[in-house]
Amino acid sequence: MSQAAVKPAATTADHSEGMSYLSTVPQRVVSLYIPLALIVVVLLFPFYWMVITAIKPKEHLLDLDTHNPFWTIAPTLEHIKDLLFKTEYPQWLWNTMFIAVSATILSLIASVFAAYAITRVRYKGANLVGGMIFLAYLVPPSILFIPLSTVVYQYGLFDTPFALILTYPTILIPFSTWLLMGYFKTIPYELEECALIDGASRWQILVKIILPLAVPGLISASIFCLTLCWNEFIYALTFINSAEKKTVPVAILSAFTDGDQYRWGSLMAGALVGSLPLVILYAFFVEHYVSAMTGAVKE
Repeated sequence: MSQAAVKPAATTADHSEGMSYLSTVPQRVVSLYIPLALIVVVLLFPFYWMVITAIKPKEHLLDLDTHNPFWTIAPTLEHIKDLLFKTEYPQWLWNTMFIAVSATILSLIASVFAAYAITRVRYKGANLVGGMIFLAYLVPPSILFIPLSTVVYQYGLFDTPFALILTYPTILIPFSTWLLMGYFKTIPYELEECALIDGASRWQILVKIILPLAVPGLISASIFCLTLCWNEFIYALTFINSAEKKTVPVAILSAFTDGDQYRWGSLMAGALVGSLPLVILYAFFVEHYVSAMTGAVKE
């Protein structure tokens, strides 16, 4: 009787470990560690190269045969100092932040209303409308900026921040709406039915029930919109002409390029400083971003 009691216990212990006991160390190295190491190297090497280039002295950048291109023994902050104190980089950074935050807020407001109407307000053709909105995201911005440039010029918005603030939502709203649609569908509809029975309006349900529960989805959509605005190049190059009004991606390219000569130290310093706000943003909200993307993909 004691042996019968021992056997089920051993079986339970084996099942609790899953299939891990079948994997040997060599199998894990080949199937997990080596692919993971390759992915990490491929993803982080461009950032590493950017950092190394930003802190290298000028003579090291000009003579790669004598100096090691992958390392430096004499790091310097000369490029970063020139960037911050000898150019209008702080103004460019402020322009980028102002435009990105403003366009993100406008896109989120429109996306919340669109996603809630498609997923919660039941009407004929809601799924078709949702699919058409997402298909609009697939239109390349390089095609949209041609007709948008005419509209921007006719309304007198050319060479102003509002030219970007009002055009960026055309590429932000479709994806944000699709993302929030997937997240709103994970919220139980019974909560809204109970609120409707208690006399709550649609606006009260959206503000007091849906939005508090959809905070991870809103954070994820905000990060996506902010990142896309921060790194956008075509619209910023087309609609902004004055140097003091440009955003970081366009400004550093025009400021540190002399014909066919590139000042790589200053260029990489500008890219490095400009990427730090997004790195900090992702570091704080990565868990919410992943959870919201998972919920949207499931739908």
